[in-house]
Amino acid sequence: MNTEQSTRKIGEQTEAIASDYLKSQGLSLIEKNYHCRGGEVDLIMQEQNTLVFVEVKYRQSTGYGGAAAAVSAAKQKKIKHCVTFYLHQKGLNEYNTPCRLDVVTLEGNLKEPHIHWFKNAF
Repeated sequence: MNTEQSTRKIGEQTEAIASDYLKSQGLSLIEKNYHCRGGEVDLIMQEQNTLVFVEVKYRQSTGYGGAAAAVSAAKQKKIKHCVTFYLHQKGLNEYNTPCRLDVVTLEGNLKEPHIHWFKNAF
């Protein structure tokens, strides 16, 4: 298995863990891996009447700032662009649709990762 395949597999695994975690917290999954030109949103969930756009990050080690530090300003800009595109595509907008952008980080061993959920992360 090459590095790109193993990275993709880890990404799918971490997104599944994050999705299951958020479902256990009362959210429901609407869509995963929503792509638009220039970016991607890992998970789109719903919590009551609020759309929740989730970036999932995994780091085995907490060195270099850990998983949360991996959500750079440039990454945030791409995610915001995707959110706007998604809302527009669905005939919605951020003014009449309650929504927020969250980050779920997983750190350590994937069999029992430390999960942190940052609501309204940016």
